[in-house]
Amino acid sequence: MSTLWNKGTAADASATAFTVGNDHEYDLRLAKYDIRGSQAHVKMLARIGLLTAAEAGCLGAELDKLAGEVEAGVFVVEEGTEDVHSQIELTLTARIGDTGKKIHAGRSRNDQILTDVKLYLKDEIEAIKTAVVRLFEQLQALSEAHREALLPGYTHGQVAMPSSFGLWFGAYAETLVDDLYLLLAARQIVDQNPLGSAAGYGNSFPLDRDYTTAELGFRCMHYNVVAAQMSRGKSEKAVSCAMAAVAATLNKLAADCILYLSPNYGFISFPDELVTGSSIMPHKKNPDVWELVRAKSNRLQSVPNEIALLLANLPHGYHRDCQLLKEILFPAVDTLRDLLDVTYLMLQHITVNRHILADAKYDNLFTVEEVNRRVLAGEPFREAYRQVGQQVADGKFMPDKAVVHTHKGSIGNLCTKEIKEKLEACLRHEA
Repeated sequence: MSTLWNKGTAADASATAFTVGNDHEYDLRLAKYDIRGSQAHVKMLARIGLLTAAEAGCLGAELDKLAGEVEAGVFVVEEGTEDVHSQIELTLTARIGDTGKKIHAGRSRNDQILTDVKLYLKDEIEAIKTAVVRLFEQLQALSEAHREALLPGYTHGQVAMPSSFGLWFGAYAETLVDDLYLLLAARQIVDQNPLGSAAGYGNSFPLDRDYTTAELGFRCMHYNVVAAQMSRGKSEKAVSCAMAAVAATLNKLAADCILYLSPNYGFISFPDELVTGSSIMPHKKNPDVWELVRAKSNRLQSVPNEIALLLANLPHGYHRDCQLLKEILFPAVDTLRDLLDVTYLMLQHITVNRHILADAKYDNLFTVEEVNRRVLAGEPFREAYRQVGQQVADGKFMPDKAVVHTHKGSIGNLCTKEIKEKLEACLRHEA
């Protein structure tokens, strides 16, 4: 195996295969970020005199070619090469000779992987943010479109009080704002430059870390080099917690849709193309998409715990345990992006039943409305409550189905504009 650390002793093939694990697969998505970090590092080395202008130009040109190969999908981590960092340095050396060997001065694979992962997570957070905002806007549009359509509200799984599709869709929109705050907070943790911390203790070269921080677009650096290395895992856990919050929102929405799609409820429907059938029951329209949204969202909520357990009891400094962070988090990122896309697709095609409350079984939804009408007319609340309760018990309650809720956030005052302003304030806060 080609390793940057080889000192002349051949490594055991089985041990090598075990330690490399699935890194080749996950490293490919980091290749462009490793090249970006290398480009910034080369420019910095030239600024401090460790590379000549000619050497820096040669390295920069070759790194640009490698970036093009990554973009074209032809870059590979070759069999027998330990990781993406090794592949890039060995390729440079093969193509331009000894100048390629100079690129590693002042850094370690430890701060390389830290830099790669942070750059990768910044891009993924931006993509997730965009998808969350798109879903938010869709939910708000549905909320406004169905603001007049009443819907049973439940507590303890029992019919409780009138709700509306406007409230239901709007609730998920506003909840996504909270999730977005967590996501952007995670980005604040991620958006710090570790390059130059080397193996976690800096080095004797006069590195210009301010330069690489600006060149790579980080908002600031991890100043303390030990703290920089300690951010391995901390960044991943912060992002996973934010992702888990988004997943929890999608999970609850999926659970609602599964329930509401059941013929026993009949509150919503979807086109036949978005539901599945049964191999023996010709009438079935199964909510398989929503069931998988529910299941995969639950799995995503386990990711922060899996990362926490991986990192438990590790003293400061790098440990090979951290290699497994990629195979925990990277698939989770892919899953969340898929879930946001398919949720958006499903809601594009949702149909709501606007006449649910015509069914007499929902008459008791309006008991609180009747109690409140009597209180507004001057009756004490407890007396009004007793009288209406007695009517229900005697089977004599006759509902007035007019619903007049005017306070902020209620059926008649959805505060769509104010919730939109919350989102905008969140996005301004990130800037």
